[in-house]
Amino acid sequence: VLCFPDPRTDPWPLVYSPLPVTLVFASYLFVVALGPIYMRQRRPLELRGLLVFYNLSMMALSSYMFCEFLVTSVLGNYSYLCQPVDYSRSELGMRMARVCWWFFFSKVIELLDTVFFILRKKQEQVTFLHVYHHSTMLFNWWSGVKYVPGGQAFFIGMLNSLVHIFMYGYYALASLGPRMHHYLWWKRYLTILQLCQFVAIAAHSSYNLFTECPFPDGFNTAVFLYILSLMALFLHFYYRTYIRGKQ
Repeated sequence: VLCFPDPRTDPWPLVYSPLPVTLVFASYLFVVALGPIYMRQRRPLELRGLLVFYNLSMMALSSYMFCEFLVTSVLGNYSYLCQPVDYSRSELGMRMARVCWWFFFSKVIELLDTVFFILRKKQEQVTFLHVYHHSTMLFNWWSGVKYVPGGQAFFIGMLNSLVHIFMYGYYALASLGPRMHHYLWWKRYLTILQLCQFVAIAAHSSYNLFTECPFPDGFNTAVFLYILSLMALFLHFYYRTYIRGKQ
């Protein structure tokens, strides 16, 4: 299956050209590189109220996207084994394309995670895994919205939105301060949930590489290889944090 820009989403904000998303990416790397230098002689910012608002907002956005992915896929009788992209301008086709765009745009907003870490001088949180994940998701979903807004991709967006409901709920509790630490015992299980997500996406993407499905194999291959890289990095994080850390 050949890939051409989807005429429905191609003119949408940040999608029409690779230049805007590349500028966002370059700005992000600029902040990652120079932000700590700027903050070196400054006191860390607390940002407690802003963080609570931000995390609850992201939790609400993730909930909206999960519901939209789920409801639209149910109404459209989407297959979890093979689902081609609906390139029509039907109500369901456009609804799925729109929620795919919102999912991509949420990856732009999530770059603020790193900005807040730097402003709070939590540099130990700005790991290679953190920067790699945020940067690559930006371009992955830009290409997804531009070329295949829907189809097999709906499963990835739906599952990731579900995980992010719990993740930003955890962050919202953590941002309330030390008095909430007693309620954050489930951080380890959040990491396990993320790993289960990656296994599900890897299985979902690889299945179509061995079956006849009118969805671009190139995208499924890219998703599969990318998920393997995330699994390796998250497994390393899990071992270092929960196994070696306890020893």
